[in-house]
Amino acid sequence: MDREHGQIGAGGRLYPGGEPFDRRQIDMGDGHRVYVEQFGHPEGRPVVVLHGGPGGGCSPFMRRFFDPAHYRVVLFDQRGCGRSTPRASVARNTTAHLLEDIEAIRVTLDLGPVLLFGGSWGATLALAYAQARPEAVAGLILRGVFLGRRRELDWFYGGGAARFFPELWARFQAPIPEDERGDMIAAYHRRLFSGDAAVEATHAQSWLAWENSLAGFGDTGGGPAPSDYARVFARLECHYFANRCFLQEGQLLAQRHRIEHLPAAIVQGRFDMVCPPVSAHELADGWIAADLRMVPSSGHALSEPAIAAMLVRVMDDWREMG
Repeated sequence: MDREHGQIGAGGRLYPGGEPFDRRQIDMGDGHRVYVEQFGHPEGRPVVVLHGGPGGGCSPFMRRFFDPAHYRVVLFDQRGCGRSTPRASVARNTTAHLLEDIEAIRVTLDLGPVLLFGGSWGATLALAYAQARPEAVAGLILRGVFLGRRRELDWFYGGGAARFFPELWARFQAPIPEDERGDMIAAYHRRLFSGDAAVEATHAQSWLAWENSLAGFGDTGGGPAPSDYARVFARLECHYFANRCFLQEGQLLAQRHRIEHLPAAIVQGRFDMVCPPVSAHELADGWIAADLRMVPSSGHALSEPAIAAMLVRVMDDWREMG
């Protein structure tokens, strides 16, 4: 396989996907009910898919990276988003709560050690869970690495990415008074949690538009998102980012030694403007069991053809190993 060009099999086709064999909500006992679905082979090698955001939710597209004859794929909507309830709630919604939810899902479904498949915030969550419970993890497949550090948030919300997309940055800043633009996360947080439905809706669309405009390589288009989705996504993501992802600064690199015995595949778009490649490089540097696959002419989005093709190839490679 030519890793540099992300070539895979017959044109890099995704698997058909198909319908889940199990759908349910799991009551976490603290007011949150988390939606979970299973797809593929009921006795297959277990994979837990961790979606991005926070607040993005899972989608049927996420089933299409896995051979359903080999893998037992578990997708779930993290607290407050997707089909989990209550929607858009930030009460008892921290990284620690999400790690407890992953463990509850793993135990409830009797999965044993799992592969963790996560991109962007999902990669953050995969690393945090694996470091907390390395015995529960068989390997990690990570995309668009985000380590939850101040420098990464400053890049995206403090003017770094703005140097490449000044017109889009100006649009993102426009709803915020000039005297508040020194901390865009805090400024948006005040408005997304203002209690005024119209203010929240307007700023949710603006928050989401900035991220969506930079997610795809060479693609800055796309219209407004459905209002309910935008509100959920923006509130949850801003909540986590305002709280520095509920992680200690540099935690995921400092504790990498806890998972260095685990195999990892890291798929990173060379021109990822949301989560720049330096974080993936830092994570992989010195991790002997990690395979960093830098994908050229690609950005951040899971749906980009070369990114998607590489992820399918990784899962097919791991199918043979498993």
